[in-house]
Amino acid sequence: MARGVFKVTMSKQEVVAAALPLQTKHELWVHGCGVLKKAMAQALVTFYAFAGEVVPNSVGEPEILCNNRGVDFAEAFADVELKELNLYDPDESIEGKLVPNKKHGVLAVQATELKCGGIVVACTFDHRIADAYSTNMFLVSWAEMAQSKSLTIQPTFRRSLLNPRRPGHIDPSLNNMYVPVTALPPPSKGSTTDDHDHLISRIYYVTSEQLENLQDLATSNGCKRTKLESFCAFLWKMVAKSETSNDRAQKLCKMGIVVDGRTRLSEGHYQNDHPTLMATYFGNVLSIPFGGEKVEDLTEKPLNWVAEEVHNFLECAVTKEHFLGLIDWVEAHRPVPGLAKIYGSGSDEGPAFVVSSGQRFPASKMDFGWGSPVFGSYHFPWGGNAGYVMPMPSPVGNGDWIVYMHMLKGQVELIEKEAADVLKPLTFDYLS
Repeated sequence: MARGVFKVTMSKQEVVAAALPLQTKHELWVHGCGVLKKAMAQALVTFYAFAGEVVPNSVGEPEILCNNRGVDFAEAFADVELKELNLYDPDESIEGKLVPNKKHGVLAVQATELKCGGIVVACTFDHRIADAYSTNMFLVSWAEMAQSKSLTIQPTFRRSLLNPRRPGHIDPSLNNMYVPVTALPPPSKGSTTDDHDHLISRIYYVTSEQLENLQDLATSNGCKRTKLESFCAFLWKMVAKSETSNDRAQKLCKMGIVVDGRTRLSEGHYQNDHPTLMATYFGNVLSIPFGGEKVEDLTEKPLNWVAEEVHNFLECAVTKEHFLGLIDWVEAHRPVPGLAKIYGSGSDEGPAFVVSSGQRFPASKMDFGWGSPVFGSYHFPWGGNAGYVMPMPSPVGNGDWIVYMHMLKGQVELIEKEAADVLKPLTFDYLS
C-alpha cells in the first residue's frame, strides 16, 4: 500500500445521549465501541452540555440548550495499520478520514478500528461552548466511566463566576487585543496566492535536550525564561525569517500566546487542598495577548532578546485584573461577538501565528481499559489567516514535546530547513 493511501469505511452512525438515571455499578467490559458508547452515555450525565445543541437567543447570541440531544457517534474501519499512518502529515492521514465532521450538536465522535486491531478515537467539538481545558476534563471522565471508576472531576457550570463588574472597567490594552466582528475590515479581493501561501498541518517532536538548550539560550542577566517562552521565542524568529518579500523591512511579525484565566481568576487551583470552582469551570476562559515586532529585529537579534519581548507581552495578560477586564469588555459589546485581533492578522501586513500550550493534554489518563494511548494530539486547522501551533507532552514520557503546527507552506519549509535539529517529523518509530 502506498504511504498515506488507505480507505475508511463507515459501518455505523448513531446518537449517544446521556444515560438516565446514572448506573454507577454497571459493567462496561464489552468489546471496542460498546465500551466507548456506554461510558460516554454515563459521562454525559455530568458533562450534559456536550449532549446539548447551540441555538440563538432573542438577540442572536449563541446559547447552549441542554436538551440531551446527544452526541453523533460514528464507527468506522480503516484498512491500514497504526504503524503505517503518516502522523507527520495529518492533512494526508487524519483530515477527512479519521476526524469526524461535526454537523449537529456540540460534540461529534468517530471511533475507527485499524487493520492491526488498534483503534483511533477522534472528537470534534464546538469551541464556542468549550475550550480544550473543558474538553480535557470530559475525556478523562469518559475514560474513568469506561473502567467503572468514580469520577475524579466534577465540572462547574456556574456562569455567575464570570459575571461582569458594575460598573465595569476596561483597560485600553484590551481594545488593542480584541475587536467587535462588526468593526472588521472587509476581506481583501483580488489577492493572488501561490503554492507557499496556503496553510498546512504537520506534527513534530522536540527532545527534552533541545528544549533545555533553547531555554539556556533564551536566558539572560539571570532571568530564566520558561520552556514555553523560550520555544515561542525560537518560533517567532523562524517565522520572521520566512518573510522574504521586497518590503520585509516594513513588515511586522506577530505572535500570540493563549492564556488560561482559571488560575488567574481564582488565584490558584486549590484552596485548603480542595479544587476551586474555577479550577473545574466548564466553558471558555481564554485570552490571546500578542506582540508585534519588526521582522528584521526578530531575525537579527539574539534569542534572549526575543524571549524578553515574549515575556513582556505576556505579563499584561496573566493577571486577575486582565480577565476581569476582558469579561467587562465582552459585556460592553454584547450582543456583538468579539474576535481576537491576532486571529485575523497575517498575509499583507506580515506573518502572524498563535501558540496554545497543550501541556495539560491528558493523553496518559485516557485509558478506556486497554492501556494508555500510544499517541494523542490536537488537530486544529482553524479558519484564520494566522498560523496555529500547539506543543504537548510526548506520550513517551521522557520530557520531549509533541508539536502540532498549522502554518503557511513556505513557513513550514523554512522551519524544516533551518531548524531540522529541533523540530523532527513525528514517526511511529519514535513513539515505539
